[in-house]
Amino acid sequence: MSETGGEILRVQRIWDEAQHNAFCGVVRHEGRWWCTFREGASHVSCDGALRVIVSDDGESWRSAALIAIEGSDLRDPKLEVTPDGTLMLLAGERRPVEGGDLNTSMTWFSADGKAWHGPFIVAEDGVWLWRVTWHEGVAWGVGYGCQAGELARLYRSHCGMRFERIEPDIYTEGYPNETRILFLEDDTALCLLRMDGEGATGKLGRAAPPYTDWHWRDLGVKIGGPEMLRLPDGRFVACVRLYDETVRTSLMWLDIEQATLTEFLTLPSGGDTSYAGMVWHEGLLWVAYYSSHEEKTCIYLAKVKLD
Repeated sequence: MSETGGEILRVQRIWDEAQHNAFCGVVRHEGRWWCTFREGASHVSCDGALRVIVSDDGESWRSAALIAIEGSDLRDPKLEVTPDGTLMLLAGERRPVEGGDLNTSMTWFSADGKAWHGPFIVAEDGVWLWRVTWHEGVAWGVGYGCQAGELARLYRSHCGMRFERIEPDIYTEGYPNETRILFLEDDTALCLLRMDGEGATGKLGRAAPPYTDWHWRDLGVKIGGPEMLRLPDGRFVACVRLYDETVRTSLMWLDIEQATLTEFLTLPSGGDTSYAGMVWHEGLLWVAYYSSHEEKTCIYLAKVKLD
């Protein structure tokens, strides 16, 4: 680990009511904390539902909503705040069809976090729009091929209810997977990309507007569930699942010039874990993630002081 890192001030289990609680998203909105995740019988099961919980102080949490579609597995929910201040929920639906499963990406919207309007189907069937980032009034996200082939495809939307495909696909080698996009001051886009397959390691992509010409560098580390943000001092921090020795959820420094990831802090975790959301608030890094290192798979919230 890096000698320069951070200190965990507190880790709290904030939800464990389902048999399997996993795949987090978190935002701070209008003075409250909002967290979403999947509830189900197991990591993959046809009863997956989306839980939204809320907290005034980050300590005491209560349920705000539960979204379910009978016979479908709703997965990997993410929360964003739209430019007009509406909460936006993005998730994938896995539903049984003849010959296998079909994945569809969906969004919902809410003014109060309790009543949700949707779903709106976004992207093509078989492409999983895994996470979006709002930038200058536009939502950008990368979908990867579940049944649509091995691809990473860029989408954009001005409303979050309909997304436009940007051609050509931004990555088509190997098996590109989950992503996180951030934008620099000059509108350059950065993409942290998970790669699957034997020996596959994560990639860092960079593109200037109109984001049709991407340049990729290998990070040399196998990662899962990528999340990243930029700190006020300009540094980039990522939260990922690592696989090298023991499976764990870790915080890493991302050097975008050298294309390196350096682990500096391991969160209490193990087994089925990671898929975090991060928020920078009042000088601390707040990280919502899931892990199965205790009795069962639960949702945790860590407060971290960075060096």
